[in-house]
Amino acid sequence: MNAILPTVPRRAPAALLALRLLVLALLPAALLAPRPAAAVQAVVVARGLDQPWALAFLPDGRMLVTERPGRIRPVAEDGTVGAPLRGVPPVDATGQCGLLDLVTDPAHATNRLLYWTYAEAGEGGNTVAVARGRLEGDALVDVQVIFRQQPRVASRLHCGSRLAFARDGRLHVGLGDRFGRRADAQDPANHLGKTVRIESDGRVPADNPFLGRAGARPELWSLGHRNIQGMAVHPVTGDLWHSEHGPQGGDEINLIERGRNYGWPLVTVGREYVLGTRIGEEGPRAGYEQPLKVWLPTSIAPSGMAFVTGNRYPGWQGSLLVGALRGQALHRLSIEGRRVTGEERLLVDLGARIRDVRQGPDGWIYLLTDGSGAQLLRLLP
Repeated sequence: MNAILPTVPRRAPAALLALRLLVLALLPAALLAPRPAAAVQAVVVARGLDQPWALAFLPDGRMLVTERPGRIRPVAEDGTVGAPLRGVPPVDATGQCGLLDLVTDPAHATNRLLYWTYAEAGEGGNTVAVARGRLEGDALVDVQVIFRQQPRVASRLHCGSRLAFARDGRLHVGLGDRFGRRADAQDPANHLGKTVRIESDGRVPADNPFLGRAGARPELWSLGHRNIQGMAVHPVTGDLWHSEHGPQGGDEINLIERGRNYGWPLVTVGREYVLGTRIGEEGPRAGYEQPLKVWLPTSIAPSGMAFVTGNRYPGWQGSLLVGALRGQALHRLSIEGRRVTGEERLLVDLGARIRDVRQGPDGWIYLLTDGSGAQLLRLLP
């Protein structure tokens, strides 16, 4: 039997959250059991990856995998892992930071451009930077940094980060609050705990919502985020969705809209580590957007995510797949419009932290597990 869990679509009042927990406690164990392992199968494509973080697909059938210590490795169609690409700039790989997300340019077949996020060391700490380079054989050339998160912070935590090209060709970057600077997520004068929107060369689009606003960074698209770990564009509406780590509970799925405030740390159902005390109001609160999905009372640590658009997985078209690090599972969320209507936990018997989830051009779903000796997996129905 599939594990279908009740969904809290918004930051609900405390009484409603308590009711949800009571309902879960009273449900028969059979209804909460994970989906049988035989329902889907993860087959190994490549082994021996070192702290992989992101996956991208090339027109020639190869894949590229980022490794957090500072490498981008090609993976052949037969699973052979190649030597790291030359030309990657120095990476400050410490704690949760390092070489992180990677995407291809929408016109990669003709311009061969790649974009990636990484922690860049400098005076006063490190920053999350976005670099762009052209793939030539086994090297990146014409590499340039097109964006740097400001200010630099002496932190090993909450670097984020994810990239996504919207339908209009603009590049969205999801950034963390750097952990010790959570109040800055509400301050438009910096990039901490924000999403930003830039042109593919780093310029600021003329229609950005904070452009021209006194005391605000012109790159900002949204604010009030904690630690963005997944980002995907809805295949039908073009809306930008993302996953975000809460502290102790309060992980979120959000639909990111122009100029909106997503609450952290003023509005959140997440609790302080260890003590379990409240951080902010549980909401809803006027002027702050509500998440489409929250995980309570325990965090699953959502990571990479992808919408299913193909027909290789019967009944899954339109679903949102979200990897879980702490939860060690793949979560399939049923979507109706802007609502999350159901949840299914998959691959629980794998016992692996799932770092990234992507749908390949062949229609198959690919996963990256986390840590040393990690694997690239293909999901079969």
